[in-house]
Amino acid sequence: MDGNLILVLGDQLSPEVSSLKAGDKHSDVVLLAEVAAEATYVKHHKKKIAFLLSAMRHFADELREDGWSVEYVRLDDPQNTGSLGAEVERISGRLNPARILVTEAGEWRLQKEARRWSDALGRPVDVLPDDRFLSSREEFTAWADGRKQLRMEYFYREMRRKTGLLMEGDKPAGDKWNYDAENRKPAADDLFMPEPLRTNPDKVTRQVLDLVALQFADHFGDLEPFWFAVTRADAEVAFENFVSQALPRFGDFQDAMLTGQSFLYHAVVSHYLNAGLLEPLAVCRRVERAYLDGSVPLNAAEGFIRQIIGWREFIRGIYWLKMPDYAGSNFFGSTRPLPDFYWTGKTDMACLAAAVGQTREEAYAHHIQRLMVTGNFAMLAGIDPHQVHEWYLAVYADAYEWVEMPNTLGMSQFADGGLLGSKPYAASGNYINKMSDYCGNCHFDVKRKTGEGACPFNSLYWHFMDRNRGQLGGNPRLGPVYRTWDRMTPAKQQDYRDSAEVILSEL
Repeated sequence: MDGNLILVLGDQLSPEVSSLKAGDKHSDVVLLAEVAAEATYVKHHKKKIAFLLSAMRHFADELREDGWSVEYVRLDDPQNTGSLGAEVERISGRLNPARILVTEAGEWRLQKEARRWSDALGRPVDVLPDDRFLSSREEFTAWADGRKQLRMEYFYREMRRKTGLLMEGDKPAGDKWNYDAENRKPAADDLFMPEPLRTNPDKVTRQVLDLVALQFADHFGDLEPFWFAVTRADAEVAFENFVSQALPRFGDFQDAMLTGQSFLYHAVVSHYLNAGLLEPLAVCRRVERAYLDGSVPLNAAEGFIRQIIGWREFIRGIYWLKMPDYAGSNFFGSTRPLPDFYWTGKTDMACLAAAVGQTREEAYAHHIQRLMVTGNFAMLAGIDPHQVHEWYLAVYADAYEWVEMPNTLGMSQFADGGLLGSKPYAASGNYINKMSDYCGNCHFDVKRKTGEGACPFNSLYWHFMDRNRGQLGGNPRLGPVYRTWDRMTPAKQQDYRDSAEVILSEL
């Protein structure tokens, strides 16, 4: 061939990705490859695998319709070697391109592998920046340089100024940068609660579902019913459904949890964003328009936009700034194995059963379920943070290491010692009771602090604070917590320790 080979990864399913923008559809060939290694380096949820394979196949068709020549390697192709590097070598050996173009990978291990391809293949490999993000790696590094603390709020304000989103001149709309304090209302069940738009599987998706059922039967999670959008057009329709149906109440109830309501007022589009089917700035502009035309309140628009241009961008910046050492973070030295109920959902704790159960069913749980239920319990119980990280990476459809690892090791487990957050997100059962209806039908009594039948979160919370006082005692945000502990009688303190030890011994 006269042109280049353009490798498009499974989370780069956008015509705006830099490798395609640098290419020439008249002379270049695009390669997409389904490989077993990417589906099994952790045992990804069956729904996640099906979503990505179907989205990749649909994207290949979209490229062909746009005039591109596409080499597509299916998982069950007889010549498929099973690894991405070997497929690049096999296809480039047959086509003999002048050079290989690829947009930088979102995960450290793949990026490291891509850097070696040039020597291995004996031809130039151009690794291009991923400009779908609003802040480049270099920009984030420059922002972080010299700062004693890296806090999302200040980075977010820079992103607001850079994009102009929800800005009135040089001031934020409403004269406040952040409306999070207004977004912590518990929700009541509502017969008219919106649902994410469900897309019926087409012929391509049905073929993928059959393949995944056969090849990945031992992986976590329910494969069907499968309702994810797998094309750009359907993802955009799903997002519009969120804007019109759920966004107006998203702000108020974004931290709420309800039994039997997996989605509440959430967008459920992070897997579309992270795979490339939706563009981050475009969805933020759409939400801003909804605020400006009066169809959604400011706290809802700001809360959504902050998650995209604030938290999502900040997390990616932290990942690339601190890898590869970040992967080994274990501030508390936690070593307890991940309990089996994270995979089975079989536990008498109603909140954990609900969060894990819907994760099995949907490959989805919203951020408070991840942070304050599954994550909070793991941290309080001293679970090995690397095992927790691999669980989150495996079970959620939106999980890629760049976004999942800092959220897990940093925000959820405080394993980075405070790089990401100013204090651990530790809470007793009272928080879960306040923000959900889980406790009303639980085997355990959230109002009991210790002993048989007491909510495990209660004693585990104080056990965690007590055993980690050497690491946390100097944290000014935890001063009131330790003063409360110190006012307890020695007998009460020991009661908390003993109750927690019983729970931990039974995990």
